[in-house]
Amino acid sequence: MKTNSYAAQSATTPLAPFAIQRRDPGPHDVQIDILYCGVCHTDVHIARNEWQGTIYPCVPGHEIIGRVTKAGAHVTKFEEGDTVGVGCMVDSCRTCENCKADLEQFCEAGATFTYNAPDKHLGGMTYGGYSGSVVVDEAFVLQIPKALDPAAAAPLLCAGITTYSPLRHYNVAKGQKVGVVGLGGLGHMGMKLAKSFGAHVVAFTHSQGKVADALRLGADEVVYSKNDTEMKKHLNSFHFILDTVSAQHDINAYLVMLKREGTLTQVGVPAEPLAVQVGSLIFGRRNFSGSLIGGIKETQEMLDFCGRNNITADIEIVPIQRINEAYDRIVKNDVKYRFVIDMASLKAAS
Repeated sequence: MKTNSYAAQSATTPLAPFAIQRRDPGPHDVQIDILYCGVCHTDVHIARNEWQGTIYPCVPGHEIIGRVTKAGAHVTKFEEGDTVGVGCMVDSCRTCENCKADLEQFCEAGATFTYNAPDKHLGGMTYGGYSGSVVVDEAFVLQIPKALDPAAAAPLLCAGITTYSPLRHYNVAKGQKVGVVGLGGLGHMGMKLAKSFGAHVVAFTHSQGKVADALRLGADEVVYSKNDTEMKKHLNSFHFILDTVSAQHDINAYLVMLKREGTLTQVGVPAEPLAVQVGSLIFGRRNFSGSLIGGIKETQEMLDFCGRNNITADIEIVPIQRINEAYDRIVKNDVKYRFVIDMASLKAAS
């Protein structure tokens, strides 16, 4: 089954129209007509081969919202007409210790990511959501709560779960002081979620122009990270810090802000290694950890939580024809706070 998409043919060429092949739905598969697809900074990194390992042609997109158009004979969770989501994974081995613990993102055999991963069914590589349709095993399809705007819900499938999972894992709750470093696609979701958990939220930003926005999004305090006096006021005071920055930065400036036995979790992925001063950890028995999206069960939990609490991303909707412009603006940090592609634009151009 052919469908239209936008693909990168190399690290240096712009994304452009490209016809791709999707498999016919099997008995456990769900065929989805894609309505919206969020644009993640990861898409830019992979399309431009900034993390190395990209196989071309590459069709990005792992924040997919769509409508079920066909359900296989053995599908039990979904039926035609349902609004559903597909996030960063479309399969895993399902038998290893991590998969059995509902942590498919850590599959010991390697999770099958939504794009740029070996395709078990058709061979070659998986193609993502910058396309007209997708076929996914129902075990990796998610229900989208009816209360949520589908376009604004798309980024929850990556930015939402990427920030929700560590906040939940480290038991962020009322009465705690939580810092969020960076106010982009990840950071603005981290702030909304930490606030909804009852925490006292402090936003760190290197852009004075984002101070008012951080307060609007729910921050109790905002720290301009280039001001040493403001930074020093918060030494040894945080229970938890979520670092969403994907560029080089001084991680030690934030580690020393943790209380004894506090935790800083890194979810942004800088292209170059961060230099950690071990003393920042030793003096205070502080913890420096990482976190990768979340399993399917936890992603559904996150979506249901957002549905009950009316939490979505702040988005700017763009047609697929402007995707290269959107990429350039992401690199310049010129979006508040997530681009979402209206895939009707792809169908209109077909």
